[in-house]
Amino acid sequence: MSHNEQSGEEKPVQAPAGTDAYPPAHAAHHIPSEINELYAPENNGRHLAALLTDLGERNIYDAAAQCNRCGYCETSCPTYMLTGRETLSARGRNQFMRLLLEGKAKNSADAAEALNTCLLCGACSSACYAKVPTPDIVLEGRRTLSGYGDNFFSRAAVKTLLDAPGLFGFWLKLAYLAKKTGLPRLAARLGLYHLLGMPGLADAEGAVDRTPLRFAAELLRRDPSLRPQGKLAVNWAYFAACGPNYMFTDVALATVRVLRRHAGEGIFIENQCCGLMAHNYGRLEDAREFARRNILRYEELKAVFGDFPVVADCSSCAAFMKSYEQLFTGDEDWRPRAAAFAAAVRDILELIPAEKIDHAPADKLEAAGRITYHDSCRACHGQGIRPEPRAVLKKLAGRRYTELPESDWCCGGAGAFAFTQPELSAGVLDRKLRNIASVQADTVVVGATSCLIQINAGLKAAYPSARAVHYSVLLDQLTAGKELPPDNAKIKL
Repeated sequence: MSHNEQSGEEKPVQAPAGTDAYPPAHAAHHIPSEINELYAPENNGRHLAALLTDLGERNIYDAAAQCNRCGYCETSCPTYMLTGRETLSARGRNQFMRLLLEGKAKNSADAAEALNTCLLCGACSSACYAKVPTPDIVLEGRRTLSGYGDNFFSRAAVKTLLDAPGLFGFWLKLAYLAKKTGLPRLAARLGLYHLLGMPGLADAEGAVDRTPLRFAAELLRRDPSLRPQGKLAVNWAYFAACGPNYMFTDVALATVRVLRRHAGEGIFIENQCCGLMAHNYGRLEDAREFARRNILRYEELKAVFGDFPVVADCSSCAAFMKSYEQLFTGDEDWRPRAAAFAAAVRDILELIPAEKIDHAPADKLEAAGRITYHDSCRACHGQGIRPEPRAVLKKLAGRRYTELPESDWCCGGAGAFAFTQPELSAGVLDRKLRNIASVQADTVVVGATSCLIQINAGLKAAYPSARAVHYSVLLDQLTAGKELPPDNAKIKL
């Protein structure tokens, strides 16, 4: 498809005779297949029934049609700003989807590059006056691509994590033991990752310095004070997202300590994976099953303790859990239950009020140096969390805190993007690193584990005097030794 086809003017799309100009929500599967290629019979079950947008519930066509190609999204789209290519912009991707939905493009593979290079960061939706949900539209497009989510690795990883998490953990520990032997570094030098078609895996492997042999869930499960038995009330329930659980146990443990220190006593919810990986990589029904199991666990606890926040410390997972209702728009039974669970989810970034925080001691601030904050995409664009962590950090650090230019610009991590699209990822990361260097930061505070991996990998190579630290870890370090506040009141939802 040419640049002109993407950016040129076209006549307004006319609905076929005998149909409504604007089909109602839930009607996506009823749009004739010659008009809506994505919903041909063979694709049923691979797509969401509807998208929940800022303008209301929409089928995929109506959601894509909300884009009027004004171009406000382009200067906020990292891949467009990096390449200058219209097809790698948000409006370009939306137009690809309209062509597919209208039957003007017969093969979704023609849009594969545009769809697969999207970071799903949501910056375009934040900039868009109509709040077009481009990340959700792109994911719907990806689900039409041949083999998407159906390769051996995605099936094995998701199914094992769903049905045999203990086995998944065992495999991961074997991989961590292999890392300690140096074999992955040897594989990188021999070019084996390139042969697998995922050259970015070498950088991802090198970015993770510490690999835990005991996961956070194992440690939290052994803590009797985090069990619901014998408790009369619950102030919070900690949800161990996969990143903090399997890779950054220090983040999970720091989050629990911060919650105890500033929000009173709580429990470990004994959750499964939130389902984000399955959702984003083509395993939609598996994502629903992850969600159902977490909702059931929440409902069991809510029946005993009443309302309480479910706290996650990876913004990507928190944002996805807040969108659980969208997984079940076609299910009258599960939809309200998913909505109730989503309403209880809180990101640790938004939970601790600044008024409960004191200025940190001078010696601890000296060790942290100049502090800045990077907005994880799924925190700022996915959840609208911007002022809350800043208020806390400014209270803690005072004049040692400085704003990061383009703080809400993606770092290029974006889950698996860093090793599926290594060149684009590196280009996006370079812009982030230049901004960090411009304020001479020593500590870069982040709220998502993919940002932690990506930014630390970049800093290690280009700016080794700085480090990325998770928000919970920094709060734990700077407030350690504080007693629980006297008004140890239950957090209000």
